[in-house]
Amino acid sequence: MIPTLIALAAAPLAAPAAAPATILTTPEAKDTLSFAEPEKARVTHVDLDLTADFTTQRLRGTATLDILAKPGVGTIVLDDDGLVIARITDAKGRALKYTVGAVVPDKGAPLTVAIGDARRIVVTYTSAPKASALQWLPPSLTAGKTKPFLFSQGEPTNNRSWIPTQDSPGIRQSWSAHLTVPADMIAVMSANRLTPKGEPAANGRKRFAFDMPHAVPPYLIAFAVGDLAFKPLGPTTGVYAEPATLARAAAELDDTEKMVAAASALYGPYRWGRYDILMLPPSFPYGGMENPTLTFATPTILTGDKSNVDVIAHELAHSWSGNLVTNATWSDAWLNEGFTTYFENRIDEAVYGKERAATLADLSWDNLQRDLTAAGAESGATRLHGDPGGTYGELDYNKGATFLRTIEYRVGRARWDAYLRGYFDRHAFQPQTTAGFLADLRANLIKGDAALEKDLELDRWAYQPGLPDNAVHVRSATLAAIDTKITAFAGGAAASSIDTAKWSTQEWLRFLNGLPRQQTAARLAEMDSAWGLSKSPSAYIGFAWFSLAIANHYDPVVPALDHYLHTIGRGLFVYPLYRALMAQGPWGQPIARRIYASARATYHPTVAATLDGVVK
Repeated sequence: MIPTLIALAAAPLAAPAAAPATILTTPEAKDTLSFAEPEKARVTHVDLDLTADFTTQRLRGTATLDILAKPGVGTIVLDDDGLVIARITDAKGRALKYTVGAVVPDKGAPLTVAIGDARRIVVTYTSAPKASALQWLPPSLTAGKTKPFLFSQGEPTNNRSWIPTQDSPGIRQSWSAHLTVPADMIAVMSANRLTPKGEPAANGRKRFAFDMPHAVPPYLIAFAVGDLAFKPLGPTTGVYAEPATLARAAAELDDTEKMVAAASALYGPYRWGRYDILMLPPSFPYGGMENPTLTFATPTILTGDKSNVDVIAHELAHSWSGNLVTNATWSDAWLNEGFTTYFENRIDEAVYGKERAATLADLSWDNLQRDLTAAGAESGATRLHGDPGGTYGELDYNKGATFLRTIEYRVGRARWDAYLRGYFDRHAFQPQTTAGFLADLRANLIKGDAALEKDLELDRWAYQPGLPDNAVHVRSATLAAIDTKITAFAGGAAASSIDTAKWSTQEWLRFLNGLPRQQTAARLAEMDSAWGLSKSPSAYIGFAWFSLAIANHYDPVVPALDHYLHTIGRGLFVYPLYRALMAQGPWGQPIARRIYASARATYHPTVAATLDGVVK
């Protein structure tokens, strides 16, 4: 079924910089994680004027919202998660009545405002000290160790803890902001940076101005404040980082301009102006976050050999799949992550060659098989379209990418690329559902070809569990060579006989993850002595090594594991390691509890909240 659309007429005071995006209203487009009722009244533009108070760990100020509402609608429902609201007024300062409803776990509360005829409202408020989107870091948890740091992480539904708006990916909003911070710090946001150096403000502060003229899903409104410096990587790209990290980050990311050019050549022009990267402290919970104009990235990708810059290719690809065309609800997160994982691989191929791309695709297949096995191939958690947040592991990424790669192989790359480029153009700056994507695919690629429709098995891919039989598995010659090393080592070859000096991160991952899970303490000691795994500078290699060691109750690794879990906050690594420890009963559980007791304060609030339910 093709989604129906609602467009509400704009009032004179509520004219944002871009035409409002449509609202999808078919049943599968209903966002169950938001209280908003956008078909009645919706936010189209947010203007923030906030001050960051590092002493109280609060943001305080105002959010001015432009609203579109159907005739006769006198209320608007916003999303709220712990905001301390002082007052809400119309544009002329007249008080408006509002109520905050009951709190729903993992969703927050509805904030209902009686707007009457007002089409612009001003919310004066502060964020709570424990706002789920915000991490306030003391100097000790930064690279420079001299100044505090603050950053936000909005995806999927955390921005309602610092912005009173309709926090749903299907309700796209343009936005602008002024952010006031201590004078010795720099503020950046995921928007045009109008005053990069800031302007003097009262009480020893600086004020920074930002503007995002495009309507974006609200989870992409993001900011950071810290001791930051900037280095250009090319005419339209650059990197922000703490001074202690900047040179290393710039060296690792110096292919970014090439990536932007490759992506644009594939699927149309980059539409966001600049593409910069912010290298965050280690507590950042993700590999990267695709905030428009300013990807937030984890320092775990800085390994000195560019072997993990596929993370940047991934976040860049989101500038098309996710930021430009966005899943309307989190039941269809694969429309972001699956598309982006496929697109990322195409960027890798264009910049680094076919074998590098094949290696990454082959590892993606390994991860897909791992998750299918762990979830159970017939589990509902292996569907692409499913319950919001209910897809197991990385299936949104790897099953989604395999789906699109399978279409590419069936119809040919030239035809597929032409389709995808048109798809991004047709749906630019709009929300999308799985049903909408399949309808577009049938209209613009399949075009009534019954044999092709049958061959592709679209509905099975999108709505059924497991992996269809037509799935394409790209195989890597590089990893096939590693498989012979796995066989040799498993057969008793000495660790010192295997030359690992030139292995990439991907080769290490194939090797370590491919070894038999049961190893003796002597064999593990031999591996660590020969290859220095406990001291590896790569967070990826460390994760694979610690996973193997934990499975075998290898006590000598515990000090290195303790250090690792205190210095890395990326969920991809810390969640499985704590779960693995807890699964080891009397051996692993005391270790997990002891480490977590002191490491918890170093994690992002969303990571800590999840781990609280793991480490009991």
